[in-house]
Amino acid sequence: MTSPLAPLEVLPDEARASDGAWKAWIDGDWHDSRDRLELTDPADGSPIGRVAVAGPDELDAAVAAAVRAFGSGPWPRMSPQARGAALLRLADGLRRHTDELALLDTRCNGMLLREAVAMVKRCATTAEYAAGLPQRAYGQTIPVSGRYLDFTVREPVGVCALVLPWNGPLIQAVWKMAPAIALGNTVVIKPSELTPLSALALARLTEEAGIPPGVVNVVCGAGDVGAALVGHPHVDKVSFTGSTATGRRIMASAAERIARVTLELGGKSPTVFFDDVDMGEAVAGAVTALMRNCGQTCIAGSRILVQRPRYEEFVDRALAAIATLRVGPGLDPNAQIGPIVSAPQLDKVQGYVRSATEAGATVHGADRLLDEPLAGGNFMSPGLITGAGHELPVSQEEIFGPVGVVLPFDDEDEAVGIANDTSYGLAAGIWTRDGRRALRVTRRIRAGTVWVNTYGWNFTEAPMGGFKQSGLGRENGDSAITHYTELKNVVLDTRDDQPLDQFGLLR
Repeated sequence: MTSPLAPLEVLPDEARASDGAWKAWIDGDWHDSRDRLELTDPADGSPIGRVAVAGPDELDAAVAAAVRAFGSGPWPRMSPQARGAALLRLADGLRRHTDELALLDTRCNGMLLREAVAMVKRCATTAEYAAGLPQRAYGQTIPVSGRYLDFTVREPVGVCALVLPWNGPLIQAVWKMAPAIALGNTVVIKPSELTPLSALALARLTEEAGIPPGVVNVVCGAGDVGAALVGHPHVDKVSFTGSTATGRRIMASAAERIARVTLELGGKSPTVFFDDVDMGEAVAGAVTALMRNCGQTCIAGSRILVQRPRYEEFVDRALAAIATLRVGPGLDPNAQIGPIVSAPQLDKVQGYVRSATEAGATVHGADRLLDEPLAGGNFMSPGLITGAGHELPVSQEEIFGPVGVVLPFDDEDEAVGIANDTSYGLAAGIWTRDGRRALRVTRRIRAGTVWVNTYGWNFTEAPMGGFKQSGLGRENGDSAITHYTELKNVVLDTRDDQPLDQFGLLR
């Protein structure tokens, strides 16, 4: 069994209460509360530690700190260059503490340590990119009657509630926080109750970077804390990544006061393989698209569509490939598939597997692993499902585990029809050597990101988000400027010899 986390430089002794629980970060200081949340390692069920759960008082204090920092603090009034410089210092801090931050996410989430390290490095480049956003938040000069000067300016939205998922804890925090604060907003972060530690560490690094107190606050807890934060009357903007069901509730809550909302929700992404593909590349692409982070990504290529002449060959080679994948703890350098994040999530994934079997489909692999040395952890073997219609739950609903369904198609029209036959529209992949067909299919598939002959590359510079029930708005790229600023129109009368008096009130 692994041991509880020892004190880390990035989470110092003062971050802990007398019982060892990690505190909340509010207004530039560590704050304790009454209740506790237990954290366990998904690789073996051993305790990692505890965190303080924010009650109403702590939540109000965090929002109040963000309100003060926005309304009277120096941060929104700093020059774009000064805010950008702070984000660059944050990027340096992320790089200095890469190993510690990666360990936090691996212990809480179960992801492979090398994946966690790669994510921390992407966090640093995200902060660097965000550093330039305030200098690109351009307005416009609008041609109007010569008497007037009409122009627009972009101003920060205000207090932003950032509600995070558990499958990419730190990178999701930075994707939201870095552009939000770079553009002059203040934030209250609520990480998942399963993976809160890297968000607390991130808050500490913002202090080291010289970001003033109250600009970044972090409160921990389960869904009730998130709901209270989203519904807080002084929150101006909500950014949420998670399930579509929770996104609907957040949207309804924000609608009560017309708070701005960005939602990055579920996906059931198709990967489409035409019969002209190189089969080795196709299988490698499909397995990578599906199995990254144990299938626990919103963009997982969990619907694999293969043109019928190559279908049997693809299935045989894909099954042979996944049979070689090594399952183990994220800290094991030889592991290729880590654990499911929690026992309830493992039960949910196994429930989908059972439902497919009951519906007459064939399940290959996808077994719960209970033998040593994996006993005690949330492990399952990777799997594929064949013989399932695309109307079944395993073909329509987000599973969030290392199992996907393989579906045959006959022609381009049928492939597009199956790909679009879902309530989601987050991502898709197309494999073909025919460039014209790739462009045709790309235009016809309703998804926020479409990869061609590759999969899963989300560049910091490029927007990410979904069509249909996969969400609203976009993250990353310069689209963040739109979502974290308000557009103000300013009209100046440039003449003083003809004052405006349409109704003769001054005569």
